[in-house]
Amino acid sequence: MSATRSTPFPWDEVMRVGLGVLKLSPDQFWAMTPREFAAAAGAFAQGAGPPGRSDLERMMQMFPDGKSDGRET
Repeated sequence: MSATRSTPFPWDEVMRVGLGVLKLSPDQFWAMTPREFAAAAGAFAQGAGPPGRSDLERMMQMFPDGKSDGRET
C-alpha cells in the first residue's frame, strides 16, 4: 500500500475571500455549499472581466428600467 500525500484545504484563503472580498457574514459563509461558494467567488477569478456590450444589451432587454405598469421612469 502506497502512502498518498494530500494537500490541506486552503481554509485561510477561502475564508479571506468569503468574509473579506465577498463580505459574507459568518452565518452566510458557513451556510454556503462548496458549489455556491465557487460560483460566488468565480466572479473574482482571474480573467473574469466586466460584461461586454452585447451582455449589457441583453440584460437591458431582459430587465428594462421603468415602472411596473410599463411606463418609463
